[in-house]
This record gives sequence, C-alpha cells and structure tokens, in this order.
Amino acid sequence: MTTTTARHATEREARRVAEAAREAGWRKPSFAKELFLGRFRLDLVHPHPTAAEGDAAKGEAFLAKLEAFLTEQVDPEVIEREARIPDEVVRGLMDLGAFGMKIDEEYGGLGLSQVSYNRALMLVGSVSPALGAMLSAHQSIGVPQPLKLFGTEDQKREFLPRCVKCISAFLLTEPDVGSDPARLAATAEPSADGSEYVLDGVKLWTTNGVVADLLVVMARVPAGEGHKGGISAFVVDAATPGITVEHRNAFMGLRGIENGVTRFHRVRVPAGNLIGAEGQGLKIALTTLNTGRLSLPASCVGAAKWSVRTARQWSGVRVQWGRPVGEHEAVASQLAFMAATSFGLEAMVDLASFMADEDRNDIRIEAALAKLYGSEMGWRIVDDLVQVRGGRGYETAASLKARGERPVPAEQALRDMRINRIFEGSSEIMRLLIAREAVDVHLEAAGDLVDPEAGPRRKAAAAVRAAAFYGRWLPTLVAGPGMVPTAYREEFGRLAKHLRFVERRSRRLARALFKAMARWQGGLEHRQVFLGRAVDIGAELFAMTAACVRARMLAEQGRAGERSAVALADAFCKQAHLRVDELFRRLWENTDASDRGLAKDVLAGVHTWQEEGVLDLARASDLPWIAEHGGGISMVDDVHRTIS
Repeated sequence: MTTTTARHATEREARRVAEAAREAGWRKPSFAKELFLGRFRLDLVHPHPTAAEGDAAKGEAFLAKLEAFLTEQVDPEVIEREARIPDEVVRGLMDLGAFGMKIDEEYGGLGLSQVSYNRALMLVGSVSPALGAMLSAHQSIGVPQPLKLFGTEDQKREFLPRCVKCISAFLLTEPDVGSDPARLAATAEPSADGSEYVLDGVKLWTTNGVVADLLVVMARVPAGEGHKGGISAFVVDAATPGITVEHRNAFMGLRGIENGVTRFHRVRVPAGNLIGAEGQGLKIALTTLNTGRLSLPASCVGAAKWSVRTARQWSGVRVQWGRPVGEHEAVASQLAFMAATSFGLEAMVDLASFMADEDRNDIRIEAALAKLYGSEMGWRIVDDLVQVRGGRGYETAASLKARGERPVPAEQALRDMRINRIFEGSSEIMRLLIAREAVDVHLEAAGDLVDPEAGPRRKAAAAVRAAAFYGRWLPTLVAGPGMVPTAYREEFGRLAKHLRFVERRSRRLARALFKAMARWQGGLEHRQVFLGRAVDIGAELFAMTAACVRARMLAEQGRAGERSAVALADAFCKQAHLRVDELFRRLWENTDASDRGLAKDVLAGVHTWQEEGVLDLARASDLPWIAEHGGGISMVDDVHRTIS
C-alpha cells in the first residue's frame, strides 16, 4: 500500500497557499510582464544578451569533452532496451563533472552558466532523453539549486561537494497531491528539544528517487510553540533509517529514469537540514523553478533540432511518384514548420537563458513561457517527424535494425517527448500560473473590488487605486510605435514588420485582458480556457521577438549567414502571425459555454450510454489505490515535479 490519508483543503485555502508561495512584487523589470500589459519593451531584450568571454570558453571546453564522452561511451539502445542507465555511464559523467555543472567552483563544481548548462542538456538529451532527465532532476531543482539559492553557508559546504559525485532528487508530489500543495499530507514533526524533525509520509513520482543519495523533501511542519509551521523543505540523506523505496515506476517513455514511490516512516532529520525557514518550502520550490524550468525546454529544443535533421535526411532521399517526398508540397509544408519552429524555440530558450545569466531581469514569466511553448511546439515537431517517416516512424529502432535498415528511433522520440507537456507543471497548470502573473498589476490595482472578503474600506481604497492606474494605463493602449510603417526597419530590415506586429498585438492582448476583467470580474479565474488562449498569444509574441532578435545577433556575429538566419526567423514569424490571429478570434468566438455544459453532463453520467460496447479491463477491485479513492483518479500534473 503506497497511499497516505488525504488532507482535505477548501478552494479558498488552496488559493491562499498558492498565493503565499508566489514571489510577491517585481524588483526587476520583466519583458513578458510588460508584454501582457501592452508595453513592448524591446530594450529589455535587444541587443541580445551575450555570455562573458570566460564563461563562454569554459562552457565550450566542457561541451567538447561531453560530446566525446557521449559519442564513445553511451549506447542509447542499451538504455532503452534495459530501461536503466548503466552504472559506468553515471560514473563517467560524474568524473567529467556533469553532475556539478551548476555548482560553483568553490564547492567542487564546474560553475557553468545557465546557457552552457542548457546546451549540455540539449546535447545529452539528443543521445538519451532519460539521461538528460537524470541530470536535470539532480541539478535543476534537486539538492544543488535550492541550496544555491536558499541554503546557509554551512549547508552548502556540507552538501554541495557531495552533489558533484552523487545523485539527488526532489520529492513533493504525493499519491493524492499533484498541483494542489494545500493538500500535502507528509509531515515533519519537531522534536521536543528542537534538534531534529521526524518525517512521515509517501512521495510519488520521485525522479532519481530510486537511486538518489540526497533528497529535497517537502513536508508539513505543524504550527506550535516556537514553530511557525507550514510546508517546509529539508535535505535528507537517503541512507537514513526509515526511508523505503516501495516501487520503481515504468512509463511510456524515458524508460531509463529511476522514478518511484518513496515512503518515510519516523525518519529523523537534523534541524540543521531545514532549507530556509519553516513554511517557506513552496516559495523555495517556485523560486528554484524560475530558472530550473529552462532545462526542460532546452531538452525540447534538442529533440526538435534532431527531428529537423532526421526529417531532412529522410525526405531528401525517400522517393515517391518520381520525386523525393520533401519536394511534395504536403511534406514540404511540414518541413518548413519544423525548421522554422525549431529556430523559434531555440531563440526563445536561448534568450531566456542569457537573461537568467545576466540577472538584470525578472524572468519568472519568460521561463514559464519557454517551458509551455517548448513542450507544446516540440511535441508537434516530433509528431511531424513520425508522420514524415510514415511506417518507419511508427516502427521501433530495434525492429528497423533487425531487418537491415537504419535504426532511427522516431517513435521513441515521440514517447520520450510526450511527458514534457506534463513535467514541471502540465500545460494547463502552466497557463494558469502565467495568467496569474500576467494580471498581477490589475489585481494590485483593483483586486479588492472583486474580492468577496474585502470590506467597504478596502473596496473604496481599491476604487481610488484603480481609477489612478487605469487613467494612466488605458490611453497607452490606443497607439504605439508599431503604427509607424518605418519603425524598427533600420535595425531589423525585413523582420521589422514582425516586431511591429508584436507591438500592436501586445496592446490588443492587454485590451482583451482588461475587457475580460471588466466582464467577468472575480469570475475570470474560472475562465481557464480564455486565460489559456491569452497566455498562448503571449507565448507566440515572446517567441517572435526572440526569433527576430536572435536572427539579428547571429547575422552580426557572422555565426550564420544573414540570409539563412533571417529566412528562418521570417518564416517562423509568418506562421506565428496566423496562430496569433486565430487565438484572438477564439477569445470571443468559441464553444466554451456549451463545452462546460457538456462536461458537466458527462461527469453527471448523462451520456454513459455512449460508453457502451467497450470493455474496461482496469477494474477498481484490482487496483487498491482506485478502490480506496472511490474509483476516481485525481489529476496529478507532474510525473517529475509540479508547483502551482
């Protein structure tokens, strides 16, 4: 049995917990935040940030060593076939320093930049996504990153050198808790003398947890004398008595990951292992993910670029009806989408990563947009690869090899890619998280007007704030630089029209959000599909900007011919134009109301007759977890880690 007693929480309590975990305020500028407000701050991302000379050289030297190791020492077919990463591969990567890429040199790590780290994960993921997931889970929010941001100097000196030579994991999700941390059931009971905490609970989908030496565990400390209580973060040695790995999970893809179910029974953890303060656990996790999320879209970029190369090679030699299939318009359209979008994805992730290294902007929205957009568009690219390769795209690499053909693992790439739309927050949760940040200014100005808990005095004060804010802001949405045909032309040439499009659509998006808040007021938070479309528009506009800025930078640096870089950016933006305008249309012309009604009837069992004629082989009586929960499986949004 792997379950714990579910902790119940009302919707209001869940919202309060999520709000408390958010980073309040904006101490630094944010390009994406301004974009949602109708202010196109190109100066925040152009000229494109660049790496310090020393950082770039250090990163390139490591990447060269890593590439040689992956080529000579890693056999991805073995990882896929045996569903595990060989010990010698893990040891080799540790010797190379790959487990300490983001750990500062003073603690024995390599001290690489976010850009170099992402490129390393892109490289590793192109060989084995499972191997990339192991490295990412260890460093993006495993023990190293939370300690780097929130740990004491003593904690860093004790644990970070160990992390260079060991595997760590992050444990938040529970059998009944996914994206609703208010229901977290694992507990950390303080001892009477305050010297330690006693952990009890079960954690699910613990990537790396099956083989980890160190863990970051989220558990609820009860409030009491001398203790603030709340969800807190602890560094836990996996060898501590009372920790049991009860099950190693198996998945559709990423077959080499060590992901399982971990039980804590009376596990004693020194008080000095508390990261930050009691009650700061979710804030620590969210802050860590501000940059940690960038590792996932980096892996998506790697898969996208691999897919483009594979599709190009295949469609150029596969002949049908007298011509290579790539010359037929239907396939050519797919190739164009794949090539253009892979450029846009890389531009988006690279820009956000350079901004993370610069640390002069708040990139919480940019990183979340990169994760959302990278996973969604990366999935479409890999799916197109399977389609372009036809039957060979659906056939396994092992089968292709057995009958004498080149073993291209396209179907594996599709299986491995699918989880990225769920990892680190499902796309649905990401859209809500981004939407919350995008409307933050509006809630500050007028939130109390629609808050049912706000009294007359607070509402009156909010009315004054709202009048002042909207009196200044609304006039700025009428016109801007994008209305001038020559704007941006001197610097961006043929790409200038795309930046003008972004500027105009940014103001239109801000007007749409204002209209929605005026129409639905406090009910806007329940219009999740509307908010999702608005976020998707913002993601497209950010990606378009990144593509134009990157094309300009590459042309200036001579790293890519101006014709090539600009052509890719131009094609990407033209395709994005159509997606953006369709999303705008669907903001107000849609079937959302009827869909909600139908879903309500489906849940009520009105249409169960439509389900007749099929067999349900997963009977509740055969599955203890389902039986215990009355046959309903809650939506847990993260097979890796989820914060909302």
